[in-house]
Parts: sequence; structure tokens; C-alpha cells
Amino acid sequence: MATNQKTMTNWRWVMCAMLFFATTVNYMDRQVLSLTFKEFIQPEFHWTDSDYGTITGVFSIAYAIFCLFAGKFIDWMGTKKGYLIAIIVWSFGAVMHAACGWGTSLIEGVADFKAIEAGSVAALGIASTSVWLFLACRMVLGLGEAGNFPAAIKVTAEYFPKKDRAFATSIFNAGASVGALAAPATIPLLAKAWGWEMAFIIIGALGFIWAAVWVFVYDKPAESKHVSDSELAYINQDEAEETANQPAKEEKPMSYLEALSHKQTWSFAFGKFMTDGVWWFFLFWAPAYFQDQFNIKASDPLGIALIFTLYAIVTVISLFGGYLPKIFVEKKGMEPYAGRMRAMLIFAFFPLFALCAQPLGGVWGPWAVAIIIGIVGAAHQSWSANIFSTVGDMFPKSAIATITGIGAMAGGVGSFLINKGSGVLFDYAANQGDAFSFMGFSGKPAGYMIVFCICAVAYLIGWSVMKALVPKYEPVKA
Repeated sequence: MATNQKTMTNWRWVMCAMLFFATTVNYMDRQVLSLTFKEFIQPEFHWTDSDYGTITGVFSIAYAIFCLFAGKFIDWMGTKKGYLIAIIVWSFGAVMHAACGWGTSLIEGVADFKAIEAGSVAALGIASTSVWLFLACRMVLGLGEAGNFPAAIKVTAEYFPKKDRAFATSIFNAGASVGALAAPATIPLLAKAWGWEMAFIIIGALGFIWAAVWVFVYDKPAESKHVSDSELAYINQDEAEETANQPAKEEKPMSYLEALSHKQTWSFAFGKFMTDGVWWFFLFWAPAYFQDQFNIKASDPLGIALIFTLYAIVTVISLFGGYLPKIFVEKKGMEPYAGRMRAMLIFAFFPLFALCAQPLGGVWGPWAVAIIIGIVGAAHQSWSANIFSTVGDMFPKSAIATITGIGAMAGGVGSFLINKGSGVLFDYAANQGDAFSFMGFSGKPAGYMIVFCICAVAYLIGWSVMKALVPKYEPVKA
């Protein structure tokens, strides 16, 4: 039980820090492939862009399906055990990638893949086998990673009152940016020094370290010896207000059928469907883009600097994303959901800068593109922190992980469409050359311009539909 001390403790921020580090590891594990693909893995296994698009796309759809069940799993298993199992599974999946080369060699009976002539039957066999093996590893990775956000959002709802949740979410969600920031500064160098296999092993091992710490630091607020009565009262202030004149009742888990009967669920899910793919596209394709467009490899000093700068912008700016609705609520007197939606509308306009990425890149070079993508990524992370918090605004705690899982599945479907579609589009555009054009660009640059346009308008479309479905605050009762 919580101690009786009157002094306000701050253990909730320790929990927030744990969520931050888990999300950092989550995104580093996810990004190892994108940072080793173009320079190390593609030439070794004779992959095309479509092959890479298949792997990232199938990972997205598998992740989406797993998310649907992950939320329910977290609600059923409980936050402590559920989160622990999730990170152990995804860390194991991350490390497994290192064995794909060995497995391909064993199946195909070829020791030196690079010695095989590109386009030959043997090369196609190596590409096909390796793609299937990487897909298997990505499935395990996705199975575990699907539990991260449902568990993290549930912990946030357990440890923070509604007015602080977007800010807390923006902090732990910044782990995605920090993970994406740390990845280009470490992964290409690891791959260049010790091989791409060691990059997967070293980064994957970080999750096991986190899991060991989690076992000792997490307990529910009312059961934690680190949470004082004052902090517990602060955490539970919303429940105190809502139940002041009502008898307390036990919340029951929400079934999928019941969850899907609420327009609030569809609002959250559509917002995720329209926007998650934008973040994942830039996460998976940015290193390849700089090599395709400017011949800058991920392990080159300039390549490292570009990706690092991109995510540095995302990290710094996105920290303010969760604070904006707090200003609307505390300074303007707005209700939390209304403040969140106003903040999300502001963030939805910034991705329009993606329309300028290709044109300015041709004039000012890769730094212009890196800065623009950084601004778009920061807008996404700010948007993401707030859209996650709308679940805590509108649903009882017993349903939060389930609803978050449904939304994550919708986001995964959108990510599958944009990643697989991009791979096919880029191969087609490259093969067509000057015969394929769009807005003044031809060949593969035209393909990138098409995808940038889709990314630019996705947030405004998502916000408009969300607002139409839930125009004002309507909480769902347990």
C-alpha cells in the first residue's frame, strides 16, 4: 500500500521515464532494418525496393493485427506482466534478424551471396528466401512491439490525471524520436564495424535490460511503496470529482463488439489509420531516400548527420506538443478533449510542408529535405501524443488498452498500404524513367513526390473525420 507520508512524491514521473526508455528501445529495434537495408542488406540479398516494401508493409499489417489483440492481452494480463512479456518477445524477435543470413545460406546452399550474378535464378532464390526469413523475424518483433503503446497508455492513465496525460504521453512518446535519433548515430557504425548482424543483436539486447528493471520498479499507484498519499490523491483527482456523489462501482472489461459500437472508437481508429503510415514511411524510407536522391549512404558522416538532425528536430519540437492542450485547459479554461482537438488541428497543418520537400531539395540540397521531414515528424509526434490521450478522455480505464489496440491496428493497416505501395511505386517509377512524371519530377523522384503529397494532407483529413464523428466531449460509461 502507499505510504502515509504527506509530502508529495513524484513516482509517476519515474513511470513516465520507464515508458520513455521502452519506447526508445522499441523504435531503435524497428529502425535497424531501415538503416542497414540500402547499404548492407539490399546488395547482399539482391533485394528490390518492392521486396523491402513487402517486408515493411507486411510488418505493418501483422503489427496491426497483433495490436488488436495486444490491447486486450494487456487489459487481461495486467500492466506489469503484460508489458514485461511484450518487451521480452520483441527483443527476442529483434535479435533473431541476425540469423537470417545464416538461414538463407543453409537453405540456398550458397556461402557468398554477393558473388551471385544479379538477376540470375540463384539471386532471385536468395532474395525470396531471405525475404521470407526476415518476414518471420519481423512477425515476432511486431508481436511484441504491439504491446508497447497499449501498455504505455494504460500506465499513463493509471499514474496521471487527465489534465497531465497528454504532456506525459508526449514525454514517453518522444522516446520514438530519441530512438530514431540514436539509431542513425549508432546502427550504421555498428553495421560497418562488426556487420549488420551485430547491429540487430546489440540493439535487441537493450530490451532485456529494460525488462529486468521493470520487474522491480512497477506497481499500481495504490500498491506502490514509492507513492505517497498526496501523490495518490493527485493521480486520482478525476475519479474523486466524478464519484463525489456517486457510489463506486467496479469497471468491467469492454468487448470488441461493444468497443466498435461507439463512434469514439471509430474516431480514434480513423485518426490513426490516416496518420500512422506517415511516420512509419519516413522512419522506414528516409535513409533510402537520401541514398536514392543524393547518393548519401546511412553510414557516411553526412548521412548520419542528416538523419540525426531530422530526428533532433522531431525530438525537441514534439516535447511541446503535449503541453499545448495543457495551456488551452489551464489558461483558456477549455475542457480537456476540446483543448486536445484544437491542438491537433494546429499540428495537422504542419505536414503541408512535405509538399515543399522535393522542390526545395532540388534547389538547396538534402539539408532542406531533412529539416522539412523533421518538422513533419515533430507534428506527427505532437499529434500522436494527443490522439492517444483522447482515449483516456473518453473511455474508462478498463477499456483503454483495448481501444488503443484497435486504433493501433487501424494505424498498422494504413502503414501497410503506404509502405508496400511505396515500394511498388518506386520500382515502377524507376523502371519507367522519364516516361513516369508527376508535378515536374520524373522517375523515382516523381514516386517520392506522390507519397510526400499523400503525407501532407493525411492529418487534415484525419482531423476532419474525427471532429465529424465526435464534435464534442462524450465520455463512454463503463
